[in-house]
Amino acid sequence: MNFIKKVPLFFVFGLLLVVACTQDDDGPIDIYNSTDVFGGEGFFLSAELDSGSLIHLADDTLYIHLDSIWSFSNCALKSITIDTAWRDTALELEPIIQYQTKKEDCASPMFRPDTVLKVLFDRNSLKGISQIEIYNDVDSLLDTILVRHGSFSLDTFKVYIDSLFDSIKTLPLRTKGSPSFLKVLDSLTPRVYYWRPMKSVCKFTMDKCDKMVPDTLFPRSWSLTDTALVPLRQKCADSTLFYCKSAGWENDSNALGDVQERLDTLWHTHLYYVEKIPECGAVNVVPNRFSISAYGIKREMIAVRELYTPDAAESFCGPSTQKDMFWFDLNSNRMVPDTISMDSLRKVWEKATVATSVNPNKRK
Repeated sequence: MNFIKKVPLFFVFGLLLVVACTQDDDGPIDIYNSTDVFGGEGFFLSAELDSGSLIHLADDTLYIHLDSIWSFSNCALKSITIDTAWRDTALELEPIIQYQTKKEDCASPMFRPDTVLKVLFDRNSLKGISQIEIYNDVDSLLDTILVRHGSFSLDTFKVYIDSLFDSIKTLPLRTKGSPSFLKVLDSLTPRVYYWRPMKSVCKFTMDKCDKMVPDTLFPRSWSLTDTALVPLRQKCADSTLFYCKSAGWENDSNALGDVQERLDTLWHTHLYYVEKIPECGAVNVVPNRFSISAYGIKREMIAVRELYTPDAAESFCGPSTQKDMFWFDLNSNRMVPDTISMDSLRKVWEKATVATSVNPNKRK
């Protein structure tokens, strides 16, 4: 009893408080009671449409990626439905986010949740539709995808490239028919190489010549940064005779002439795959659907391509002005990027010389 009398009164109250906080009904404080009900519509910040292919057909599976979905809490998402509306030739999609609280206590908001929805339309249900659009709850257009009505066909072509394609003077040049290969000269880059003649003396004479002529052995490759030393020697004017063995020459680096220039030109060329296609058609340039074998002179180039042919009732095929020709840049391994380039290339293709490109090694 003496000990209790000596204990301060505020300590006793604190001890009782600790005992009270250790009861069985302790735990986190509920933000809302289990009897409370919250429900309504949530919203999403962004959306993307994709079919997994370059050309989306009407009956292809459409994937809708919704990002930054807000639905009140981590366990309050009830459902996602898609409302549709037809406007002229466009099908409008509006995902509706429904949320409803449950008895589980999980009131923390979701952080940028996302989901992917898979939608499959019947071809007849999209008859007359040229594009699909997706909107959010405030009628903001988030994404759009073109819808095509047609079919694909996969074919293989062989085109022989003759030796004319290796001559700059013949450019622009294209193979006969369609598909064809067009080679053009883009630009020229002048270059100057510097070199100095170096006296070369024969130490082992093998034959006598009635007349000697100078022989300059220019290198097979040049460097723009170094001045090349070029052996300058004498040889027999009669080519049937030889003045010195190839290994019998001795270069004298102390006997050098003046620095001279050798002019050269770098030729920049491009090779294109060109094909006439149905109006509003397209080529599917995805792996295993479009490929060109290695380019080589006097050999066949093999082209594998999948062609899309539109349906006769299709009324819209995109903004391209060249709707009946396909251009593929083989140097950069990509489609010609813009319509301006296609317009200029088409004029070059029409005026280019047509090579017969007959394979002489092919059996008749």
